[in-house]
Amino acid sequence: MYRSRIMGIGMYVPSRVVTNHDLSTKMETSHEWIVERTGIEERRWVSEGETGTDLATKASREAIERAGLQPQDIDLIIYATLSPDFMFPGTAVFVQRALGLKEIPCLDIRQQCTGFIYGLSIADAYIRSGVFKTILMIGSEVHSTGLDVSTAGRDITVLFGDGAGAVVIGRATDDKHMILSTHIHADGSEAEILWTEYPASARNPRISAEAMAERKHYPSMNGKKVFKHAVTRMPAAIMEGMMANGIKSIDEIDMVIPHQANLRINQMVGKMIGMPEHKMHNNIMKYGNTTAASIPICAHEAVQLGKIKPGDLVCLVAFGAGLTWGSAFVRW
Repeated sequence: MYRSRIMGIGMYVPSRVVTNHDLSTKMETSHEWIVERTGIEERRWVSEGETGTDLATKASREAIERAGLQPQDIDLIIYATLSPDFMFPGTAVFVQRALGLKEIPCLDIRQQCTGFIYGLSIADAYIRSGVFKTILMIGSEVHSTGLDVSTAGRDITVLFGDGAGAVVIGRATDDKHMILSTHIHADGSEAEILWTEYPASARNPRISAEAMAERKHYPSMNGKKVFKHAVTRMPAAIMEGMMANGIKSIDEIDMVIPHQANLRINQMVGKMIGMPEHKMHNNIMKYGNTTAASIPICAHEAVQLGKIKPGDLVCLVAFGAGLTWGSAFVRW
């Protein structure tokens, strides 16, 4: 059986910076209010005409280059998002076209904030089985075009940013650089505490003037419930991975890369598992919540800063809508 490894990583965020002060001119909020509750100071939003495909393609080109490969070396594209460019087809085929590729399979997945962990688990399984040799795994989001930029939508809108991250996953050639394990879970019993109800094929019509008047085409969230689930599920997913890999102490982990939903959530998770702040990298302050893109964007930055070095034991962990959660342990 083959083992998999991360060969290269890339990211791209739009050039347009939207600060908390910018938002305060459009809604009743303040820089201090947003920072106190979320840790976010600014985020990136796309410019007119910029798409998830555009972001994903640029992140993918960097990941492929850092892997020392060409786009033609890719056997499969996995694309995780909650904000596809269109209702159908999935966005992966547009990235395939932008990269100049033809006929390789494209898989779109919808696990929201846990999308990158789920995608990594799929890629790992495909590599292990020998079905594919080199996989491009992408997380890409454009939230800004679907947010309520008014006081009514304040609690959600201040959280989200746009961006993309990508990794190339290939066969491991030694035991010093490999994906050790992935652990994924879901519980749909409270799926509606974080969702966007419209447009939906479960509704007829899929969108109506009445639904829009009630703002049901914008995301909604029960923040207290989400926070409670996140600070329970994320530590459990970390512990699950530690047990699976015989890791007896949190000290053995060199870096934790958590999903960037809320800095307060990540700080609480760190305290619960006894992880020193310098061993958990966060960058939500600059980018907001980029959902499926947040982990690869955060990991990319940690690599660039020297916080993740070749051979380091890295834990990736996420919780998100669905409800979904999971972790991955990687020997970088």
